[in-house]
Amino acid sequence: MRLLPKFSSLIVALATVWLSLAFCAPSWAEDLYIRRYLGVQEPVPILLNAAGETRLFSATELSAGKRFFEENCKNCHVGGSTLPDPTVPLSLDALQQATPPRDNLLSLVAFLRQPMTYDGSEETYACRQISESWLAAGEVENLAAFVLRSAQKAPGWGNTTF
Repeated sequence: MRLLPKFSSLIVALATVWLSLAFCAPSWAEDLYIRRYLGVQEPVPILLNAAGETRLFSATELSAGKRFFEENCKNCHVGGSTLPDPTVPLSLDALQQATPPRDNLLSLVAFLRQPMTYDGSEETYACRQISESWLAAGEVENLAAFVLRSAQKAPGWGNTTF
């Protein structure tokens, strides 16, 4: 019967660890880069469409977008530059001048779902198409929001010189 108290102690210890992780996980989900360089303490507005509507994104959502960017986009777009074609970076100015403009959430998501050349004349295979089976709507929106917020705030984001 001495086994029961030891087992109970183990259960209590595991429950304590689990609860600690459950309550601390949101802070682990946020990236310090998002807070420091993108200036996100509270949810920030990201331009949703050409009509000027906005949507709020939290540090946690932008951190999720940053993680996907680092895992899948950084090889070609390190620091918002475009290594295969340095004349087309991910700077806010370049996103605004694209055809159609890619300076808002919905237009950038549309581009990520079906990449087009900078002038919008044809599909491009230089950038990966992000299908809905790869990233759900909310996930690709987090990615687009990270790119847009970086273009607005990150020092040196989207430089054309290396």
